[in-house]
Amino acid sequence: MSKPTPIPLSILDLSPVPMGASARQAFDSSLDLARHAETWGYHRYWMAEHHNMTGIASAATSVLLGYIAAGTKVLRVGSGGVMLPNHSPLVIAEQFGTLETLYPGRIDLGLGRAPGTDQRTMIALRRHLAGDTDNFPRDVQELLGYFDDVQPGQPVQAVPGQGLHVPIWLLGSSIYSAQLAAALGLPFAFAAHFAPELLLQALAIYRQQFKPSPSLDKPYAMACINVAAADSDREARFIFTSMQQQFINLRRGRPGPLPAPVEDIEALWSSGEQYGVEQALRMSIVGDRDRVQAGLQKVITETAVDELMINGQIFNHQARLRSFELIMELRAAAKI
Repeated sequence: MSKPTPIPLSILDLSPVPMGASARQAFDSSLDLARHAETWGYHRYWMAEHHNMTGIASAATSVLLGYIAAGTKVLRVGSGGVMLPNHSPLVIAEQFGTLETLYPGRIDLGLGRAPGTDQRTMIALRRHLAGDTDNFPRDVQELLGYFDDVQPGQPVQAVPGQGLHVPIWLLGSSIYSAQLAAALGLPFAFAAHFAPELLLQALAIYRQQFKPSPSLDKPYAMACINVAAADSDREARFIFTSMQQQFINLRRGRPGPLPAPVEDIEALWSSGEQYGVEQALRMSIVGDRDRVQAGLQKVITETAVDELMINGQIFNHQARLRSFELIMELRAAAKI
């Protein structure tokens, strides 16, 4: 019996700004990672919309995706995601229609319904709060219409965008997003890298309720997890402390640049903070190649996802490159 074809592996990049670095340095590091990812054989490279967070530089997501797409050749580039309630569907259609026109066949549009920020910034983004999460299903359908073939008498068109059929994904960390993706017949990506609790339930609902559509004839599910891989367990645990500190700071209401790793994470959190961070990050895989191989294989087997996306908030750029490279070394050796 032949071995099943390995599922695609992809990257989520939040364009982290390490402490002491600038947004420009973060952008250059993202492009360098994307170029390596293309060489190593990763399938997609997604970036996420966040606002008012000094440690994440990907706020103007569509602009940054253009920079990444221009600097690569075949890698699929997309949003993971654009927070649609912050925007007019027409504007997003025009932005991603422009990207698809410039880089045909390489652009994905992943959509989320959260604001990607705090309440004050949400108000600043939406001004008069015209965008609302309650309108999300309607906005998604409006956006789908802008990428569809033009209809007779259609009064408003996305130019460019109309007729380009840019692939739309729904992203989420809840049952709601899974149900909507199933109802609309769209691919679904679950954010297990920060909210893993409902992962298996959401995937099951998505698959059970899926209705074929012009976009997709059967369910296609992806999960995103964190991986901190290194040539030794000790090094992997060390580099992972940057993400742990980032989550501590978020819970304290003090987000900032990505912290440098520390030798003793236990000295930095209370027992309550430790529990909260460990729950949020419990699907993270941290270790050397053997531990990472076992961890990735376990996730793939238990979730039966069609694709796996990997996030790595790692302070040192070379260590970050090595983490993603090591994963693909395992893939090349047919171990995942």
